[in-house]
Amino acid sequence: MLSRSFLKSGHTPTLFAAFLYFDFSFMVWVLLGPLGVAIAKEFHLDPAQKGLMVAVPVLSGALLRLVAGVMVDRIGPKRTGLIGQAIVLTGLATAWLLGVHNYHQVLALGVLLGVAGASFAVALPLASRWYPQEHQGLALGIAGAGNSGTALAALFAPLLAKSFGWTNVIGLAMLPLLVAFVVYLLFAKDAPEQPAPKRLGEYLEVLKVPDAWWLMLLYSVTFGGFVGLSSSLTIYFNSEYGLDPVIAGFFTAGCVFAGSFVRPVGGALADRFGGVRTLIVVLGLAAVGLATASFQMPSAWMALAVLLLSMAALGAGNGAVFQLAPQRFRKEIGVMTGFIGMTGGIGGFYLASTLGLAKKLTGSYQLGFLGFAALALFALVALTSLKNHWRAVWPTLAPADSMPVRV
Repeated sequence: MLSRSFLKSGHTPTLFAAFLYFDFSFMVWVLLGPLGVAIAKEFHLDPAQKGLMVAVPVLSGALLRLVAGVMVDRIGPKRTGLIGQAIVLTGLATAWLLGVHNYHQVLALGVLLGVAGASFAVALPLASRWYPQEHQGLALGIAGAGNSGTALAALFAPLLAKSFGWTNVIGLAMLPLLVAFVVYLLFAKDAPEQPAPKRLGEYLEVLKVPDAWWLMLLYSVTFGGFVGLSSSLTIYFNSEYGLDPVIAGFFTAGCVFAGSFVRPVGGALADRFGGVRTLIVVLGLAAVGLATASFQMPSAWMALAVLLLSMAALGAGNGAVFQLAPQRFRKEIGVMTGFIGMTGGIGGFYLASTLGLAKKLTGSYQLGFLGFAALALFALVALTSLKNHWRAVWPTLAPADSMPVRV
């Protein structure tokens, strides 16, 4: 998969720095999910409050991705990433030293963690601008595999909380972030070709293009499903199957690893077969998997198997969407990454919050899962109707000296 052509075409140190920054930022972005059982126990939270608690960082990150996307185009991805990492480190240090004493302060911490979630709109353009069109899917898949940071949170946060208390996990999370900050500072480098800064109003011009909204919808399903489940599954496995928080974290980590490490595969498949073909398959698998998960499985292991399949499909879909985005919006990839990432986060907020709300109102997570499965099915139908138009029009929009567009 890592061909000689790929390795020669870009800047490997920057790609690695982007991955590491993205990875550890995502780790802290979803930190409240793996810590959710301990936090809920201390503050006596109901299912809807738990759902909102894990959903707030996702929504905050979604909105801040737009800000980060504009900053990337105006001051460059490296400086934007350094600013974001400094804010997160300062906020975590403050929360750890002063303490988190009530539910409202937990929500405030969730808003701060959204800055880490905005790293998506920085790391992907940082990597993308170094690579030619024929390697976009793989390059963005590798950078985007930083989604695996959510697995690190699921693996270690419940265990550390059990040993040291959940508030101390906030302080411990700063250690890998400091490593990522130093690596990013030393090795990340902006690509030689950077778009000229635009007036703020010009960034909104891209929203006049219908294709932008369709790509945003697709990512709201693929990434929204991934991050919504990443934030919620520790609480889900604990609530539905009575698993110890540490074991529930291991189950969640397995699902997250499946989605994260299939993302580059999804990008590579999209490079080879086209993003549309890849997305049609994975959206169908995701819809079936989420609908099946809505029915209480006889055992936690069966539920794990179904959710592993669902997360793998969603992860591959993430890679496929970002094979398509640079082909249609090469010059606007910074701001488009912000918009697409924003709607991805909104999809995650929707899933995480509706799972908690469904549990509170009906005693079951079923309606939350079914609602998102229906959204995946809608995206599949929309994509099927769009594919012929995209294949006919997109090649005519590409520069004459560029590689052929593969939709």
